[in-house]
Amino acid sequence: MKAKAKEFATLAHAGQKRKNSNVDYITHPIRVAERLEKEGFSEELVCAGYLHDVVEDTVYEIEDIEKLFGKRVASLVAAHTEDKSKSWKERKQHTIDTIKNAEKEVKYLVVADKLDNLLGLEKDLKEQGPVVWDKFNAGSDEQKWYNESIVRNMRAGLSNHEIPVYFNEFEQVVLRVFH
Repeated sequence: MKAKAKEFATLAHAGQKRKNSNVDYITHPIRVAERLEKEGFSEELVCAGYLHDVVEDTVYEIEDIEKLFGKRVASLVAAHTEDKSKSWKERKQHTIDTIKNAEKEVKYLVVADKLDNLLGLEKDLKEQGPVVWDKFNAGSDEQKWYNESIVRNMRAGLSNHEIPVYFNEFEQVVLRVFH
């Protein structure tokens, strides 16, 4: 199922590029899925890692994900899909509320995604400087608020043994990028 999810995501994101670069977009979901797999998480969660942006950024709907990959994968993707009809602030507040109250697999997916995005942003800032903020819907201050809010809420409800190593990595990257 993981190979099928990777192939589907690759086709769905064909032609899309990452912000601030000419890199194929699919590199991001692949890195998210690989991080989840490295942690030993479930096949469904790894598949959701590949598919997490499909509904948000392509022509496919959550029903397509459910039909091809089942209810569990679809529910993980749906929990992490933003409603693009809402404002940036509303969407980010929804993600913060989700991370605070979600089941652990949703938390794992959200933080793996945010970590990969922030590592890319950190690299872009080093290479291109503050001009990278021009491609975002919100500037540095709002991005700082958002990422620090994820850090404050990502461990809620998890016991120490349930917290993956990359949560600490995310916290460190937030400090590096925004302080």
